[in-house]
Amino acid sequence: MKKIALLAAAILLHGCATDSALSGLNDQHKQQLQTITQSLPAEHQARYAARNPVETLAFFGIKPGDTVVEALPGDGWYSKILMPYLGENGRLIGVDYSLAMWPEFGGFATPEFIEKRKGWPAQWSGDAKSWGPAKAEAYTFANLPAELTGKADAVLFIRALHNLARFDAKGNYLKQALAETHRVLKPGGVVGVVQHAMSEDKPDAWADGSRGYLKESAIIKAMTDAGFEFVGSSDINKNPKDQPQADDNVWRLLPSLSGTEAQKNQNRMIGESNRVTLLFKKK
Repeated sequence: MKKIALLAAAILLHGCATDSALSGLNDQHKQQLQTITQSLPAEHQARYAARNPVETLAFFGIKPGDTVVEALPGDGWYSKILMPYLGENGRLIGVDYSLAMWPEFGGFATPEFIEKRKGWPAQWSGDAKSWGPAKAEAYTFANLPAELTGKADAVLFIRALHNLARFDAKGNYLKQALAETHRVLKPGGVVGVVQHAMSEDKPDAWADGSRGYLKESAIIKAMTDAGFEFVGSSDINKNPKDQPQADDNVWRLLPSLSGTEAQKNQNRMIGESNRVTLLFKKK
């Protein structure tokens, strides 16, 4: 891992631009984002202090009319901002794990769960149409259509890389996702990453994705190995209070708050996880 850390340090030293220099948004677009985020329900806005959606999307340079691929959109937290913001000329494409990856989780990932998961693309794209006027569609990393080659302006991995990395050795799931990301992006298109981050000085075993955390250096290496150029990083989503120890995983923190009542009370004081925010582009 020394080589990875040295590579990351060199890239950060020579390739990192400031937040203001990286943002491709004008004041009008930033105001649109502000207006949209302020119009969403209170329970949505309750996460803004930790997730910083306006600043994050501005850092990634997402603009109205863009074609954006959102990996693992979950319940649509970011999608509900992106659908109205991208507008009627925009396109939001949700992408789930390949179906072959779900059995790796064990436990909840029963055959019945996986069978139901087959219906996720239709369900998500149907729900997304009620969130805003952008065109909405959904796939998995295993069946992104050939038609999308070179069409996307941006691909977003927001807290979406850890399980792909965790199971990569079993099925090349991260490698597949990054190869598909490279394929669908336009030349010069960007990849925006927000990821729960483990300190570089902690053991690599703590940051293999199984606890929800990855190291920034490992993310940069995976992305550059996949053919992307590192553009820069931002401190937008960092939380220095999150200092995971030997037995800690990210789900001990808000919003999950696993553990005993005493642990929950302690972890409420930490807030949400420490996250790196990284920007890459297709060469």
